[in-house]
Amino acid sequence: MTATTAERDAMRRALELATRGPRGVNPQVGAVLLSPDGTVLAEGWHRGAGTPHAEVAALMQLAPGAAHGATAVVTLEPCNHTGRTGPCSEALIAAGVARVVYAIPDPNAVSSGGAERLRTAGVDVVSGVLADEATALLDSWLTVQRLGRPHVTVKWAQSLDGRAAADDGTSQWITGPAARADVHRRRAASDAIVVGTGTVIADDPSLTAREDDGSLSPQQPVPVVLGARGIPADAAVRRHPLPLVQYAGDLHAALDDLRAKGVHRVFVEGGPAVASSFVREGLVDEYLVYVAPVLLGGDRLAVRDVGVSTITGALRLTPERIERLGDDLLIVASPATEGDR
Repeated sequence: MTATTAERDAMRRALELATRGPRGVNPQVGAVLLSPDGTVLAEGWHRGAGTPHAEVAALMQLAPGAAHGATAVVTLEPCNHTGRTGPCSEALIAAGVARVVYAIPDPNAVSSGGAERLRTAGVDVVSGVLADEATALLDSWLTVQRLGRPHVTVKWAQSLDGRAAADDGTSQWITGPAARADVHRRRAASDAIVVGTGTVIADDPSLTAREDDGSLSPQQPVPVVLGARGIPADAAVRRHPLPLVQYAGDLHAALDDLRAKGVHRVFVEGGPAVASSFVREGLVDEYLVYVAPVLLGGDRLAVRDVGVSTITGALRLTPERIERLGDDLLIVASPATEGDR
């Protein structure tokens, strides 16, 4: 079975509705209910954890029995489990919906299976409608489902000879304005920014995302500091628009907690000890290395011990692209897969 023109139009509308919901632990989902002749009966979207799912939110707009024979157009496969709310598959069946059209399957093993439940009940089911658009909308949420943790980008800036600072510890600024502006754009696209207590004490960063004119970006990452040392009361990070989060435990536990808080994308800025710890634990999904055409020498390396003792144990990366930012270079890389090694 294929989707009708009215159903495809309804899916576009459902994708628009989905963006009204918050991005977090739960996916952004939109739903549109159509009559048998293609008329829009009701619309709904998920408004956050504990609230009715999109399909149920749409059904609630109708009088009892008004959805009988209707088509439900949903951006994500209706769920089939009971959490804070009941299964959407059962709600659609109980409402007498005759057909369900959805964009992408639910990758969560706990909540998936709604399509099969609907088919078993005799409901016509069509999948894959505007799947690319729905995947783009839910990209970060889908990544978290696949990884079981937030997506982690590790960034550092270094001299051409691999140093993060001069011998006296000064590091501002190794790279130029274009590279720094690129970092701020990437901060704004992240949910959390991570540094160690050493960086907070040495550099006193604000950990904010800023526009080219120096003003705060509308979207700000949650400031996260790793380490048990106390953070000074007058530290710039304490003036961040969002509350500071600090972890003294292991990285896996920190990422688990951030995921529970609805964080999808983590931007690790260091310093070298923190960056190296993420690499060593195998928790890096993307590397951003900003390279400035300067030589510093000395011992202040951008990356420290990553668990490699011999050349055969080198952590191989796959270069994704290289960009020129003013006089600097940005190397974007990802961990090499078995086939790349």
